[in-house]
Amino acid sequence: MVLNPLIEEYAAGGAVLRRAVAGFSEAQFDAVPIPGKWSTRQVLCHIADFELVYADRMKRVIAEDEPTFFGGDPDQFAAGLAYDQRDAEEELQVVEAVRAQVTRILRTLDVADFQRIGNHHEDGPLTLAALLEKIAGHLQHHVRFIEEKRVVLEGMQR
Repeated sequence: MVLNPLIEEYAAGGAVLRRAVAGFSEAQFDAVPIPGKWSTRQVLCHIADFELVYADRMKRVIAEDEPTFFGGDPDQFAAGLAYDQRDAEEELQVVEAVRAQVTRILRTLDVADFQRIGNHHEDGPLTLAALLEKIAGHLQHHVRFIEEKRVVLEGMQR
């Protein structure tokens, strides 16, 4: 795995997310144009919450010897963490700030450090490189859903 491009993809995630929601009104953030899917606001909250989870995991893998970490149920987070009341701009700022801080740390590491391991209670051993790849892909996965919502919302306005 080539780490430098992956670190740069991770670092760019906040800007990618911000571009994906650029120009959304409050009503568009809360719209559910695709039945059974979360609103864009809920997606932003989910991304921000799991940025914190993954930042903790990566930091612990860097700083501790084979730490154990636990999963989180996205639906429980959504049900219990006031997703409908949170501010979209704050959520974007969380993602940007966390990624800036963690990127600064990642850029100080040697290639061997990315093979350090943490133990996920469900998924088993995960390297720092695997964690970084998962969180970089997580944001991209959800940006695609936001883009789908934008297309449907724009179609509804015509």
